[in-house]
Amino acid sequence: MGLLSVRSALVTGANRGIGLGFVQHLLALPNKPEVVFAACRDPKGQRAQELQKLASKHRSLVIVPLEVTDPASIKAAAASVGEHLKGSGLNLLINNAGILRKNTLDTETLKDMSEVYMNNTIAPLLLSQALLPMLKKAAQESPGSGLSCSKAAIVNISSIGGSIKEMYVWEVIQTVCYRCSKAALNMLTRCQSMGYREHGILCVGFHPGWVKTDMGNLDGYTAPLTVDASVGGMLKVLSSLSEKDTGTFLDWEGNAVAW
Repeated sequence: MGLLSVRSALVTGANRGIGLGFVQHLLALPNKPEVVFAACRDPKGQRAQELQKLASKHRSLVIVPLEVTDPASIKAAAASVGEHLKGSGLNLLINNAGILRKNTLDTETLKDMSEVYMNNTIAPLLLSQALLPMLKKAAQESPGSGLSCSKAAIVNISSIGGSIKEMYVWEVIQTVCYRCSKAALNMLTRCQSMGYREHGILCVGFHPGWVKTDMGNLDGYTAPLTVDASVGGMLKVLSSLSEKDTGTFLDWEGNAVAW
């Protein structure tokens, strides 16, 4: 299994947690990308300080302002990425940005359900649409007929919480809106894999594990997995994916997760 090798990658929700981990790991690859786009809501804010430090050390890191729930912001971000790429394609899109509301079945609200769906399901669809021409271009630039993440890929960071079969830790946290949004994201991954296969774009969904992040902290429970272990595992898996894997739902170790 070789290391992932891409010329360009874009990560959303890149200022902290798993998103920041992806940026750090991509920049640390022996054959690192020529450009890594780190997209986040407020690049100059307090919560993006780690990202700002990274950017001061790595010329290949480009921070892109992106509010994933705002179509105008998505359009502006796509235009900015296109300008930086100067006609080249985008090899890898990692739709990582997401939110969680700890609501129960009884306390779920229209507002929270709508916000979580917008962030976790609709935003990955809209951003993928906006960047599709660049993903297609990357696929056209790569030799060979098969699919791979080095050629062109959309990676949707999902969760086992969206597995209808597993209903993972329901007794601990119901978080209905989050579960529904991730189940819908899994269907989006399948739809994208069907629609984009002909363009040479691999599409895959990931359960990153229960990771020690702001979002992964639950009252009284400690997440067992570090960001490093999760992201390192996912990048290792990504490097090995091929045509047979498009449209699948995998965990950070490459195991299939039940829909």
